[in-house]
Amino acid sequence: MLLHNMGEVLTRRALRTPHRDAVVDLTTGTRLSFAELDRRSNRVAHSVHRLGVQPGERVGVLLANSVEFVECFYGLAKSGAIAVLLNWRLVADELEFLLTDSSATVLIFGDDFVPVVEALHGRQSTSVRTWIHVGDPVNRPSFAQSYQHLLDEAVDDTPAITAGDDDVLCLCYSSGTTGRPKGAMLTHAGQLAAIMSYLGSTTDFRLGDRYLMVMPLFHLGGLLPMENAIFGGTTIVIMKAFDPAGVWNAIKTERITSGLVVPAMLNAMLAVHDPTQHDHSSLKNLWSAAAPLPVTLIEQCEAKGIDLLQVYGLTEAGGPGTILDAEDVKTKIGSSGKAYLMTEVKLVRPDGSACDAGESGEILIRAKHLMAGYWNNPHATAEVLVDGWLRTGDIAVADADGYITIQDRLKDMIISGGENVYPAEIENVILSHPGVREVAVVAQPSARWGESPLAVVVAHDASLTETDIVDWCNGKLARFKMPKAVEFVEVIPRNPTGKALKRLMREQFPGPAPE
Repeated sequence: MLLHNMGEVLTRRALRTPHRDAVVDLTTGTRLSFAELDRRSNRVAHSVHRLGVQPGERVGVLLANSVEFVECFYGLAKSGAIAVLLNWRLVADELEFLLTDSSATVLIFGDDFVPVVEALHGRQSTSVRTWIHVGDPVNRPSFAQSYQHLLDEAVDDTPAITAGDDDVLCLCYSSGTTGRPKGAMLTHAGQLAAIMSYLGSTTDFRLGDRYLMVMPLFHLGGLLPMENAIFGGTTIVIMKAFDPAGVWNAIKTERITSGLVVPAMLNAMLAVHDPTQHDHSSLKNLWSAAAPLPVTLIEQCEAKGIDLLQVYGLTEAGGPGTILDAEDVKTKIGSSGKAYLMTEVKLVRPDGSACDAGESGEILIRAKHLMAGYWNNPHATAEVLVDGWLRTGDIAVADADGYITIQDRLKDMIISGGENVYPAEIENVILSHPGVREVAVVAQPSARWGESPLAVVVAHDASLTETDIVDWCNGKLARFKMPKAVEFVEVIPRNPTGKALKRLMREQFPGPAPE
């Protein structure tokens, strides 16, 4: 029997390896085998059916990284409902928009989010009619039902599967860094194709491996590795929140073999690494995503004997874009590699023609795992899905061997004196300064040049000056790429996946740039 529904993946995995660890929750100490996880997901499916949720109806999921998130995702998939995966860093107004936009009728929420849900409950604009609380009964609002009670009342036999293939599996909303969030519609068939493309390109999700989940599960950076792990029989070890020292401790105690982090996380981990305490001998590799990986971090990991794999993808692509295999990391430093096995990638000029080797262009992706479109937003869909290709809005260059190096977001590119300036290139240079902890480069308006680079820096100590940064860049960057100003901040604002919120920094430092 062919797989048509994402929930069937867990059912089939539980039949193959029922007693192996499926999920370990480091916060609660909960450990579930594949058979136990499958039975609990069945109870979720039966529970939402008893609540009257029909296939295609939207169910909001506002849960931190946890066992409950995993069982809800697979249970909703089996039920045919569409999971609306909610960013738990959002405030009530932002969540209200997502729930209203998706017309979600049910909201499953955890203890951590009781205050924001109470603020949402009294608002008439949301279509939520059923509120389900996960956690300590003492914290359950009076208007909410108990998640555990619903599961206790349900049966755990496999439900009839009525959705699959091109039906929508979940809505993953964009971060909204450039406007209102848009809900990417990911289908059952699309995510199954993403798994095939992912696993066909690497063997790092194997039976018996142990994957450390530090990325938020509501995002593709967490969701797709979870799907791959369940498919491949890999144990998922879940951290509720990222903690640099906690990551090293988990790697040691849980014998972690792999995990995905973003450069900001990796930077924080390396800052606290203690070779006398942190045994990472079980680690086969770490994956890096979400932003170009600075060469300095690659070199630090190499010095510690840690192999890095670099991946590039995005929500609208259903995940996979490109991957740099372990054997290429040292020879293709800074590259994000080539397309995944079942994924096509090309670089194009503004007129749509193909770029030559060494020429910068926009990344386009074509695959069966692309999103079906944006929920209730055909105009935005038509802007990014063109002739079967996804316009990513990311700029990259390919070398003569076809290896792609991400340069920056098209919207973040700086045009100074008619020249294209890629912030990531400047950031790489500034990050190599020993006094710099973090940096983000944004554009400021310039009367003379149109735009000029501004470096927003988090320093290791207060003695670092603007002159230090500019002098460091001198000779390492062409004159038109040099930062015209430097601002020091305590923290760079980032979204949950570690991407710098450059829109906020442009608003904070509007300029004009010094001439």
